[in-house]
Amino acid sequence: MSAIFNFQSVFTVILLLICTCAYIRSMAPSILDRNKTGLLGIFWKCARTGERKSSYVSVCCIVMAFSIFFIQ
Repeated sequence: MSAIFNFQSVFTVILLLICTCAYIRSMAPSILDRNKTGLLGIFWKCARTGERKSSYVSVCCIVMAFSIFFIQ
């Protein structure tokens, strides 16, 4: 089944995107800060979400890991 039709796969991809963008922004902020609008602005928005809602994102990552390891 493709990731488009599976909610768990889509949620995993979104969480990985948020975590990756937040990590890249913490290491090299100039890469994401120059593209705040347009198509590449999605990565900047994901990085901001990862920074501001980090406790919620980390809880979602833990729940997703538990789901992947023990429920599937």
